[in-house]
Amino acid sequence: MKIIIAGAGAVGTHLAKLLSRERHDITIMDESREKMGDLSSNFDLLTICDSPSSIQALKSAEVSHADLFIGVTPDEAHNMTCCMLASKLGARKTVARVDNYEYTLPENQDFFKTVGIDSLIYPEMLAGREIMSNIKRSWVRQWIEVKKGELIMVGVKLREAAHILGRPLKDLFEPGTPCHIVAVKRDEETIIPHGNDFLELGDIAFFMTTPDYVNYIREITGKDKYPDVKTVFIMGGSSTAVHALWNMPEHIHAKVFEPDPRRCEKLNELLANQRNVLVINGDGSDPNLLLDEGIRKAEAFAALTPGSEQNILACLSARRLGIKKTVAMVENTDYIKVAENLDIGFIINKKTFAASHIYQMMLKADITTMKNLIVANADVAEFQVNEGARITKKPVMDLHLPETVTLGGLVRNGKGQLINGRTQILPGDTVVAFCLENEVKRLERFFH
Repeated sequence: MKIIIAGAGAVGTHLAKLLSRERHDITIMDESREKMGDLSSNFDLLTICDSPSSIQALKSAEVSHADLFIGVTPDEAHNMTCCMLASKLGARKTVARVDNYEYTLPENQDFFKTVGIDSLIYPEMLAGREIMSNIKRSWVRQWIEVKKGELIMVGVKLREAAHILGRPLKDLFEPGTPCHIVAVKRDEETIIPHGNDFLELGDIAFFMTTPDYVNYIREITGKDKYPDVKTVFIMGGSSTAVHALWNMPEHIHAKVFEPDPRRCEKLNELLANQRNVLVINGDGSDPNLLLDEGIRKAEAFAALTPGSEQNILACLSARRLGIKKTVAMVENTDYIKVAENLDIGFIINKKTFAASHIYQMMLKADITTMKNLIVANADVAEFQVNEGARITKKPVMDLHLPETVTLGGLVRNGKGQLINGRTQILPGDTVVAFCLENEVKRLERFFH
């Protein structure tokens, strides 16, 4: 596949590195030679130091042969312009990164397609939704719902109180058990577990289950004493924070700490309809201010400023103050492993969300959703099963699936169920698959 990426900033560079591993024909364009760095020498891709909104530059990049054109410069208008030009010059599909929520509304999709923009991606909106989905539950590291919650993936950090440590999984989760473990993060390694594997202290275990048995997982992992989240403190009034708050349920109350007075005024405008939000002009990393505002009565803390280091340190401070649920926005990918080793809680990275969304578009199979398990170096994908797909020909145990993937569950006729070796997958099913990072391509052929 020929892919052209416009913009060698954080998102563009991350995408280029991710996609180059798949042996695609990658070209990255940017006016700044400094941003390009040594991309072409370290990765199998072509760099063009020119404006992606230049017609001549696009022609030089052979945009007429592009299967996918991705506009991810910091400038929303620039992204939209170069995508429209690329489309008119022959690119098959285009994706533009935007910063305007209105553009992402479903009723505007057809309009943008008529002007040559096939898909819009707003990383801050995606990240905000994910943050609030995880803040709502103090005891989980990651929570993913399939088909409006008919299937649920729960990532849990295992501590001393867990009842499932040190025993083979085949003894813990016999056939008929209402959940099973589809992946385990242990130190720097991500494991697709089998029956003889067992869980260790400090593992992050990813469970697949149905809604009726979420509390069962909470109990066996020793998390039943964790409090439900009623109050959250948020450091930083970023766009990501705003989108998180727009998705906050009414029973949760939030205090937002923002040091810039003008940004506080803007936040009060944006959050005017959120009666359960209080904006405070102050530094959310100041422990004295947090104590004065009652942080010891809060159940969750989210650090969502642009500074990765600041966010990590703030979460560590919040943990010392007794907060069990912390969330850190870590935009510098070099710090993600550091943050996880410090055990600061849920980590969010907008670049990873953008990459997963765009990567989904490149796959031939009907993948309706794809998310990255940031700390586990793994992906979760929802496949829609079509008539005649290879996956429907035999029971799961006879399909000879790659060792790097596992099928967690399926939704059939609106009802979720777990998958085991004897399961026969049928056309019309929605299947949830877990793959080690960049391995979803190996599974894709089973759904053709």
